[in-house]
Amino acid sequence: MSFFFKGSRKHSIWMLMAIGISLTVILSIRVSASSANTAKQTQPIPNTVVIDKVFVDKSERRMQLLSGDTVIKSYPIALGDSPVGHKQQEGDQRTPVGAYILDYKNENSIAHRSIHISYPNAADKARARSRGVHPGGDIMIHGQMNGFGHLAWINQQRDWTDGCIAVTDNEMDEIMAAVKVGTSIEIVE
Repeated sequence: MSFFFKGSRKHSIWMLMAIGISLTVILSIRVSASSANTAKQTQPIPNTVVIDKVFVDKSERRMQLLSGDTVIKSYPIALGDSPVGHKQQEGDQRTPVGAYILDYKNENSIAHRSIHISYPNAADKARARSRGVHPGGDIMIHGQMNGFGHLAWINQQRDWTDGCIAVTDNEMDEIMAAVKVGTSIEIVE
């Protein structure tokens, strides 16, 4: 321990305690801020509202559910580990950019529920074919990995998917209820 702290053992213990208390305070502030933000978003989406578009801004890490031009709900998101740029091929861990359709729902996903994005489209397939690579697929909007929903407050602070769009489990439940199969999704940088 004297390698890290020059001084007495007593001083080192006090320093470690101060660091521990500081980390606890920082984490509690983050959790409080996250809870306050969640409280603002707790109004459920009325069944009478028709969500006709999902809009994703990768640079802002934000997904919006729209009815016409009106934003009904907005969610912070996590993306693929390498989020900048359009998805080029399988395994590049990028989230695609473009206009797609939410074409089916999966209640038995490896993550807490999911909605499939129609990537790759014809242009994506042609681009991959011209490069001699596989375009990849299975791009979804989904909740946390099964069994890890309680860690969303940590997971959602970073990009962690293989190219999907991740939200918390509660948010995914709301999205599944509000968004119908066939809804368009636009993903921008």
